[in-house]
Amino acid sequence: MALQWMILTYVVAAEAAVALLLTLPSPKLLKNRLVSLISLILQPALFIVPFAGFQLLDIYWKNEHRLMCTSEICTAAERDRYEKSFFKAQRNVILCTTACLLYWCIHRICKYHKEIQSLEEVEKRYKNQ
Repeated sequence: MALQWMILTYVVAAEAAVALLLTLPSPKLLKNRLVSLISLILQPALFIVPFAGFQLLDIYWKNEHRLMCTSEICTAAERDRYEKSFFKAQRNVILCTTACLLYWCIHRICKYHKEIQSLEEVEKRYKNQ
């Protein structure tokens, strides 16, 4: 069960690094090449959105069917285990939403950069006329 969360953690770390690379100021040629490379990678990397969505559904289902440990019959160890699983679920929800949000941010940054590039080309054509 922990493998899926490790994969998601590494993907979020990679997405954060890519988002940071895209937002750092760099020479125009380097930025254009970087954006084109990341745009090519974005299409196959779309798998992260349904993967994170499935994990969110799994967390929701487990939360709905979790045994409650609120009565006085529960021992301290059972109560601690319940709270620990609840906090892990919250952490994993944040991880899933961050994965989707970072993917969307990277997609929008690449799209805006391509739009800016096309507008610069149009402006250059008008200046040459």
